[in-house]
Amino acid sequence: MKRSSRRSDKPRRTVSIVGTGSHVPERVLTNQELEKLVDTSDEWIRTRTGISERRIAGKDEATSDMATKAALAAMKQANIAAEDLDLIIVATVTPDTLFPATACWVQKKLGAYNAACFDVSAACSGFIYAMEIAQQFISTHVYNTVLIVGADKLSSITDWTDRNTCVLFGDGAGAAILRNRADSHGVITTYMGSDGEYTDILHMPGGGSRCPITPENVNQKLNTIKMLGKETYKQAVTAMSTAADRAMEAAGLKFEDIACVIPHQANIRIIEAIAHRMGLPIEKFYVNLQNYGNTSAAAVAIALDEAHRAGRFKMGDYILLVVFGGGLTWASSVIQW
Repeated sequence: MKRSSRRSDKPRRTVSIVGTGSHVPERVLTNQELEKLVDTSDEWIRTRTGISERRIAGKDEATSDMATKAALAAMKQANIAAEDLDLIIVATVTPDTLFPATACWVQKKLGAYNAACFDVSAACSGFIYAMEIAQQFISTHVYNTVLIVGADKLSSITDWTDRNTCVLFGDGAGAAILRNRADSHGVITTYMGSDGEYTDILHMPGGGSRCPITPENVNQKLNTIKMLGKETYKQAVTAMSTAADRAMEAAGLKFEDIACVIPHQANIRIIEAIAHRMGLPIEKFYVNLQNYGNTSAAAVAIALDEAHRAGRFKMGDYILLVVFGGGLTWASSVIQW
């Protein structure tokens, strides 16, 4: 059991990502397969979303299973052992159980018994929210090594008869190890925002204390994702653009200074719209939604890991992460790698 330390009076430390990892399930669900489930087509899905396929976890593969595999990959890259971890934060809206936290299940599977553990629920913005929390703990000398994971099994809360939503989502996990690295600025600035006035445009109405799932309402599929697509698109473009602007302004940088933009992987049209607003070519954006669909909190984390391993940026480069999710929530972070 990890005991919290008193906040130090020492100067704040810089915080860097020293390792990344990701995991996606083996099963691939293609657009052609979805044509057999609902009234849709491969052409309709690709032209409106950019998605060609997505990964679907098995019945016995929980969110913590994917999170653990992503965490192990990040720990290997960072050369970090389980006993080195001081804190584990899992961002998810599909926890293994309402309690204990999925982070506790990950701790158990890693054997990271020196770590404190908790979950963050900020939908698709969760990974950056977790990163900012970790940054605060490390910069103030409370903890030295933090594991953050974005992981979701959206297939478990998807209505596979709703053609407007079932084509969008997939499963996966992405992770990062954060530490102080004296020779790097690391996480320069993060901007986060929320607007609860729009809770009803992207949400899951059932399963909580307001609307427990019962035998009487189970057929209403209240424990599945409900989304107003057009309104969500509009809010996503505005919020992500604003978040990016605020983070860049706080960092004292211009968009042309950024080597790689890693956006939330929800819809290619959203990405193209924010690229236009930033005045950047789409080639500067790392996009993998065609392979995975929207994996919620995992999306930006998986993309970060893939972009890192593909050499899309190098040490010293500036990268921009920007996300949007139900809540509504949004966030953006500027990082010097």
